[in-house]
Amino acid sequence: MTVKSARDRIIDTALQLFEKYGYHGVGINKIIEESGTSKGGFYHNFKSKDELLFIIHDTFISYALNQVGKAVENNETPTEKLSQILKSSAENFTKYKPHQTVFYQDHTYLPEEYFEAISKKRDKVRDLINNVIQEGIDKGEFLPNLPVPIIGMTIFGMVNWTYKWYNPEGPFSNEEIVVIYADFTLNSLLTEEAKQKYQFSPYFEQVQAPQK
Repeated sequence: MTVKSARDRIIDTALQLFEKYGYHGVGINKIIEESGTSKGGFYHNFKSKDELLFIIHDTFISYALNQVGKAVENNETPTEKLSQILKSSAENFTKYKPHQTVFYQDHTYLPEEYFEAISKKRDKVRDLINNVIQEGIDKGEFLPNLPVPIIGMTIFGMVNWTYKWYNPEGPFSNEEIVVIYADFTLNSLLTEEAKQKYQFSPYFEQVQAPQK
């Protein structure tokens, strides 16, 4: 069994406490106590509680940026890229659900320097998605005259807000939910000609509703 370092124990503990009580509901002493570390150990690894919050935020947004970047780089057509962007978000609902919760409920508490660093990565994710949508329009796969920023934010919000209601014990798995997202989005954006092209591809997958 791998023994976690003091730094990792502090991050994991802070993540759980911030998710449950909010950033301002948790003091450094509580993090130290719950993580089984010391004040010296805390300040050896982190300059402040603000830096700890930044690290949690950066872990999530860096993962999201990496996944979107790989989807764009490793796929050829806009349809394939957008489908993979949506499907790559499956881990967000499970492994990164606590990070998402803290990210969205506590991001306004980041000091300006940290807030700007996180905002730059968040904007890169948004821009990558918008670029894929614009590419789809330019190549005739997506409907013309789509309001790209609105469509991009709709997709961004649809995926990222799932943490609010997703239930791992519910009737649909995280993988099934993102298949539904991909199918819904592509059917909304693709031209009729493009739909025929992709009709029998794995980019259109149906998830059956659970039997009552």
